[in-house]
Amino acid sequence: MKIKILVLLLTAFLSHSQTAQAVHGVSIDGNLKYPANFDHFAYTSNNAKQGGHLTLHGLGSFDKFNPFTLKGVAPDGLQQLSFDSLTVASMDEPFARYGLIAQDIDLADNGLSMLITINKKATFSDGSPITADDVAFSLSILKSDEAHPFYSSYFQDVERTEVIDRQHIRFFFKRASREVHIIACELPIFSKTFYTNHPFAEEGFTIPVTSGAYTIESYSLGKNITYKKNKNYWATDHPTRKNSFNFATITYKFYKDQIISVEAFKAHDYDFMAVNIAKQWVRDMRGPKFDSGEIQKHYLEHKLNAGMQGFVFNTRRGLFKDPRVRRALGLAFDFTWTNNALFFGQYTQSYSYFSNSIYAAPGLPSPEELTLLDKFKDELPSEVFTTPITPVSTARKGQLRQNLRLAKKLLHEAGWNYTDGALRNQKGQPFTFEIMLSSPSFERVMAPFAGNLERLGIKATYRTLDMALYVRNMRQFDFDMMVTVYGQSQSPGNEQRSMWTSESASQQGSRNYAGVNSRAIDFLVEEIIHAKDQQALTAACRALDRVLWYGYYVIPNWYAPAHRVVYWHKFSMPKTKPLYYSTFDILMTWWQKD
Repeated sequence: MKIKILVLLLTAFLSHSQTAQAVHGVSIDGNLKYPANFDHFAYTSNNAKQGGHLTLHGLGSFDKFNPFTLKGVAPDGLQQLSFDSLTVASMDEPFARYGLIAQDIDLADNGLSMLITINKKATFSDGSPITADDVAFSLSILKSDEAHPFYSSYFQDVERTEVIDRQHIRFFFKRASREVHIIACELPIFSKTFYTNHPFAEEGFTIPVTSGAYTIESYSLGKNITYKKNKNYWATDHPTRKNSFNFATITYKFYKDQIISVEAFKAHDYDFMAVNIAKQWVRDMRGPKFDSGEIQKHYLEHKLNAGMQGFVFNTRRGLFKDPRVRRALGLAFDFTWTNNALFFGQYTQSYSYFSNSIYAAPGLPSPEELTLLDKFKDELPSEVFTTPITPVSTARKGQLRQNLRLAKKLLHEAGWNYTDGALRNQKGQPFTFEIMLSSPSFERVMAPFAGNLERLGIKATYRTLDMALYVRNMRQFDFDMMVTVYGQSQSPGNEQRSMWTSESASQQGSRNYAGVNSRAIDFLVEEIIHAKDQQALTAACRALDRVLWYGYYVIPNWYAPAHRVVYWHKFSMPKTKPLYYSTFDILMTWWQKD
């Protein structure tokens, strides 16, 4: 019987090897910067030293130790520090990943299956080996109802797995695409043993067995959490981890809001801060300690796709179902004044759902885009075909007044007229709504916007919620309008499902905050996911950009082309910077000075 099983396994390996070749990494275009024998990423340094303590900050608090479930809020850093994936993203390349837990990756020539060889050295934080059973369990649990619904959507095209033996597992895909095998390679790995004994969605604070470099050392609810690097972390010298995650301990301290956190930073309550508020960058981040160099202040340039930040309409609300109404409210936002008066001219106006990238739609639709869009010509706004994407401008003198006149006309066409001191519908109901905020710093942006709406007879109020309530309302779509950022990758794909599709509109916890429900958009999202080459992907993204833009689902805001960071001068860092990275990512390549 054992001989028969061995023969079957050998046959399976041989049949697969005839159609594929094991590789150490995967990319969207098949090209990799780093060879199979590379020693470390170029944006890390062999001068990096292990040890020291890093203190960071978070806002709000936390009430669980599983960042992969819907209910509750996990502490900052837990997912990035404690859960490794099969592969690691390269910050030098737009969409490439290199094996970590996955030692070798075999993609079949037909693109419908992939064989993963698990690194024999890979272990969990308790020292137990990572096996194919753990990998299979990880996919299964993330696609189940126990996990956040984002993951079942994201891994939708990864159909199933087949465990070959402890070190080998095969993934099967519903259909071949340029990225489905890369998505499978992003799978975070969980301990099947631990989550069998402790249900995945279990409430409470049982410290989990994890696959990453750090484990939870200690915590105080509402105050802090400290992660400690596992001294036996198997991948410390692995090429994808070498010279990274250098700090012995990392502590997050939690603050009620951003204003308090800024003062705490300047008092050296913590070490590093990404500054997302222009006023804080210009007015608050200065003084003797900045002048002396004790606190460093820098722009970190990057090549990231800026996506879209905006005031999001919840179109599930009857008030915002008419796109003419949504367009009218967008005409009342004065970006030029906001940028100059409040942001010191630091921002660029968002001009696309893929701002700062090749996927932003230019001019009129190309023939390739029209091939996609013409299928829904009778359903889409005519502007999709006839009018280039153009942000609302208030740059010229008197332009805001002209915009408000057009807004009034659009509102009238939608059945809203000014009577008895307010804008009212045919039933006499006033036009009132609330804007949900997560930080009081945004109130100064909303005040003039609400003032402009008041000139139209609209009463817009705004309210800052504590982080836990804000997250709950956001996940349950319990808001009229909110501010959010739709971040985009360098190669858009499966994540678009959670943001825009009809299915995600009714799925609590999805990122379809606007409630977008459109056959055309569903189609274009699938075209993005299954694009066969870069030209097809670009055309599909640009077509989607146009349809979203003229759906008026958000009032576009702004973006910055660089990360703004401040930090106490206690770090050393590599000479070479990456291209595609978050501030957390680059910080994990730094180390503490002697």
